[in-house]
Amino acid sequence: MQTHPTSKNARLTKPFLKWAGGKSRILQHIVSRLPPGRRLIEPFVGGGSVFLGTDYEQYLLGDNNGHLVELYQAVSQRPDEFVELASGYFDERFCTPEQYLAIRAAFNLEQDALRRAAQFLYLNKFGFNGLCRYNRSGAFNVPFGHLQRAPRFPLEQIVAFAEKARRAVFVNCDFAEVMASAVPGDICYCDPPYLDRDVGRSFTAYGPGGFAMQRQLELVSVAKQLAARGVPVLISNHDCVAARQIYADAKIITFTAHRSISAAADKRGGR
Repeated sequence: MQTHPTSKNARLTKPFLKWAGGKSRILQHIVSRLPPGRRLIEPFVGGGSVFLGTDYEQYLLGDNNGHLVELYQAVSQRPDEFVELASGYFDERFCTPEQYLAIRAAFNLEQDALRRAAQFLYLNKFGFNGLCRYNRSGAFNVPFGHLQRAPRFPLEQIVAFAEKARRAVFVNCDFAEVMASAVPGDICYCDPPYLDRDVGRSFTAYGPGGFAMQRQLELVSVAKQLAARGVPVLISNHDCVAARQIYADAKIITFTAHRSISAAADKRGGR
């Protein structure tokens, strides 16, 4: 059976995570260009906007950020236990710099996967602008977000995500390994760390490693291999000179998207 992406009139589930580069604001541009198919493959699942905003029979969702995948696995496989544990962090007593730093330190040493997943959600919601950043040693190092009060625990979104995730498999793998499993009937959507804009740098610290030009070129190569095997591939990136060079053989569609990673409103702009 082949299914088509959900229509723009359908009620969409919002992601329960903040995520730099999330696609919620431009979802309609992406969904409208995804063809029907049996399974959607996302090698860079990120915040999960495209997963939640489409309606395929199956999903293969990968990311090289092990903490992110671990969180999604916890929500999909142990939703009740996760909610009970994670909701306890969403209390005013944890909304201080001291408590945040203590939980961040505990997270970087935590050995229990479920507790680490709950702490990761806390850090995402209480940290600065929902960033996910690591130092060279692989330790999560995003500072406190200086919130005035504790955020609301996203129970409804988590429950909806867990329900949708019954159709999904989450893997902590490199994008090339995830894409290698594609067969005709699959659709592949790639949202890698973006190339630098012509006038500025891009945020790419989604995991302990980077995403250099060599990896961008590898993504292009793998995408061409899939297309040659009859697997449609859609890739998002900045509209910049470098992107137009490496994607010269592809059909390029442009539109404006606004991002807000910076703390200063006058430094936020389109991409």
